[in-house]
Parts: sequence; structure tokens; C-alpha cells
Amino acid sequence: QALAAVPDAPPVLSVRGHVHLLERPAIAIVGARNASANGRTLAERLARDLGEAGYLVASGLARGIDAAAHRGALPQATAAVVAGGIDVIYPEENAGLYEEIWQQGLLVAESPPGTQPTARHFPRRNRIISGLSYGIVVVEAAEKSGSLITARFAGEQGREVMAVPGSPLDPRCRGANRLIRQGATLVESAADIIEAMAPMLRRPLGEREPDLFDLPPVAGAGDGTVAKAREQVLELLGPSAVAVDELIRQCQLSASIVLTILLELDLAGRLERHPGNQVSLRFTTD
Repeated sequence: QALAAVPDAPPVLSVRGHVHLLERPAIAIVGARNASANGRTLAERLARDLGEAGYLVASGLARGIDAAAHRGALPQATAAVVAGGIDVIYPEENAGLYEEIWQQGLLVAESPPGTQPTARHFPRRNRIISGLSYGIVVVEAAEKSGSLITARFAGEQGREVMAVPGSPLDPRCRGANRLIRQGATLVESAADIIEAMAPMLRRPLGEREPDLFDLPPVAGAGDGTVAKAREQVLELLGPSAVAVDELIRQCQLSASIVLTILLELDLAGRLERHPGNQVSLRFTTD
């Protein structure tokens, strides 16, 4: 359901494994292919702890951080989104992990079976990883890493973007450190991740509505209340990003009313979403 809320969601997916795992809220863990030993150990630990806390851990079945995250969450719940066809194993070194995920977790692919992955498939794969998830965690990423593409998609999709800080002397950490400077949430443990995700999980991203362009009524709020609340929210919004939690605090309105108004603005194309669960008003020249 979270993926269905993404504007460019794939019309059809191939899946292999235990589809019921998608009922869990998902968090993606992505990062460097040439990850350090410490980075792999941390990714595996984060994934294991998140799995034990009831989350589905999503990643891309690449070597390095992706593989470590899958291994950590495998006993509980993990989903691997592959760039090629569902029956194509890439990279070949992860063939054993592919089989384990098939038996215990879930494999997901947008491309038709038999498709060999090429460079153009990976960014499209990355948008699905972030789309399935309520938030993503970047563990070690170079400045031009594909993980930063996933982080960008996550920000555009309104997901929580988190990053593990690293040494400025290690090129593999520069991308993650830059995300933190740009507003991503700094996390060092599964507890940090779960705390950062709490606001996102108050309202399911994929909650189905009868019509996505007809907003559901807010419980306990009449038309006049919503209209007044809309004025308050618009007054506080501007071109600079503001945290949704701060917006709710300053409005002194219920979270459901504020989130409904933000959704209304989003559907109208007037809202810009940023990493760290922040929003701003989009101004046009029309």
C-alpha cells in the first residue's frame, strides 16, 4: 500500500516468496557496495534489531551494505528489490543469499522475468525500494553513490531519510555525511531509527481512500473548522522547509487535521516534501 501511494508506482510487480511480509511497515537500509567491515557489521545489526522490532527491512540485493542488511533481517523479515527479472540473480556472488531470501523473505521485481539488469534499471529499482518503505537508512555512501539516488527518491516521496555518520577521512562516508548536513536524521542504532519513524507511522502512507482526489472527512471537524485550520497551516508554510511536527505544534491543531490539509495541498501540487519529514509551500508563476 505504501508503494501504491507513489505517483510513478509500477503497474505490475513480480514477487517470489512470502508476500504477507509486506503487511509489516518497511524500512530500507542501503549503502556502499565496497563497504567497510564495520559498516557491514552495523548494517546487519540494525537490520536484525529492526526485524525483531516488527519491521520489514528492504534493500537491493547488491553486495556490501545491501547484502549485510538482508542477512541481518533474514530470520525475521526482509524484501530484496532486484533490478532485473525476478528469476535473474545479480550479482552472482549473492546467489546463495537470493535462494535464502526466496525461502524465508520476499523478492520483488518490476522488470519482466528474464530481463538482464543494465545501468538504466537500477535507478528505477531504487524508487521501488524507497516507495515500499516508510523511511530509508543510508550506511556508508560515496558522494556519487546510487544510495543517494534512493535517498533523493525517498525525499520526493515524503519518506523519512536517515543516515549513519562516518569518518570524514573515509570517502565511503562522504555521501551519508552530506545527507545529514542537508537535513537527514542522524541515526546510530535501531532505537534511533524507530524513534525517527514514529511520526511517519501515525498515519499509514498507503491508506486507501475511496478517491484519492476526494479527501476523507476529519473526525470531529466541521467545514468551518477545516477552513480555519487550512488558513493557519498556509500562514505558517513558506518556501523554507519546516518539520511537520513543528507545524502541528505551532498550529495547536490535531495531527489528523494538519496531515489532511498537507495531503490536500500535496494533491493540488502546492506542497514540496523534503528529507526529515519536512515540507514547504511550492510557489508557481501561474
